[in-house]
Amino acid sequence: MKKHNFSAGPCVLPREVIESSAHALLDFNNSGLSLIEISHRSKDFVEVMERARSLVKKIMKINDTYEVLFLQGGASLQFVMVPNNLLSKKSGWAAYLDTGTWASNAIKEAQRFGKVQIVASSRDKNYTYIPKSFSSLKEADYFHCTSNNTIYGTQMKVFPKLNLPLVCDMSSDIFSRNINFSDFDLIYAGAQKNMGPAGTTLVVVKKELLGKTERNIPNYLNYQLHIDKKSMLNTPSVFAVYTSMLTLEWIENKGGLSVIKQLNEEKAQILYEEIDRNPLLQGVVSLEDRSNMNATFILRRPELSCDFDQIWQEAGIVGLKGHRSVGGYRASMYNALSIESVRTLTETMKEFARRFT
Repeated sequence: MKKHNFSAGPCVLPREVIESSAHALLDFNNSGLSLIEISHRSKDFVEVMERARSLVKKIMKINDTYEVLFLQGGASLQFVMVPNNLLSKKSGWAAYLDTGTWASNAIKEAQRFGKVQIVASSRDKNYTYIPKSFSSLKEADYFHCTSNNTIYGTQMKVFPKLNLPLVCDMSSDIFSRNINFSDFDLIYAGAQKNMGPAGTTLVVVKKELLGKTERNIPNYLNYQLHIDKKSMLNTPSVFAVYTSMLTLEWIENKGGLSVIKQLNEEKAQILYEEIDRNPLLQGVVSLEDRSNMNATFILRRPELSCDFDQIWQEAGIVGLKGHRSVGGYRASMYNALSIESVRTLTETMKEFARRFT
């Protein structure tokens, strides 16, 4: 039976990407060696790294004022690296938008390094909306936001226009839509949501932003040293970078982010229409802030959860349960998830309603 993977991460990947990466594990570039056996300094892998970095710039349509890095440690390490590199040691402060668990974690880490102001938060309604107005941001070193909130199912549709550096954690919706990436000064994203397997983290940073904090930054946390070493300050996650490169090629071959955006909007529309129509289901976030990546919903009759679970599990659906901290259900619809899978899910929802209403 075909499996329909709605897991929030690690993500579903294109079949051809999985097959190509699997072949590379056996014999990379006809070398007789596995991808994970070759030297990361070898010509073959250096070409992979450079190809991946150039594809990021091409797909994002950004110029050479930006540097692209593939690092390790996930977005969680970026919670530490961002304030180390951008928050002034003496009198600076950072503005943070609090829209969920990961934004809150980023705030906690930044507070270890200096003054942080939460300029708006949706905690008052259990993170079910995106704040639209902020307190004063005058002279902040940077503004930090999270574009998509995987656990709660909200997504920023519009980003603020500010006269200060804009930093964004795009871990769970990177490369899912064609936005103006040049509006951002620093973007970071764990690969495992929309770009590849866990193990590497994309960082895109405007070079002129660096070297101004007067901090004695530990080497591994210093973006400039990673730039100088072309993402090879230490041994990179070879397999994760290679698979991310293949996924970026897949995006490009699909027609780029404009095409990807249309496909993701179509999938989200199909699912949300059924959630809103179905008498046994209820969406949990503000309509205008619904995520195209992670649709969250609950049952109007929670006592039927075992019955609903049986229906969707029998259809070959996996990964539908909500995050342990909030419960309910969450359908994650990353780039490689097919419309067929979404329609399979909506059919199970319809069957659920037919049986119990």
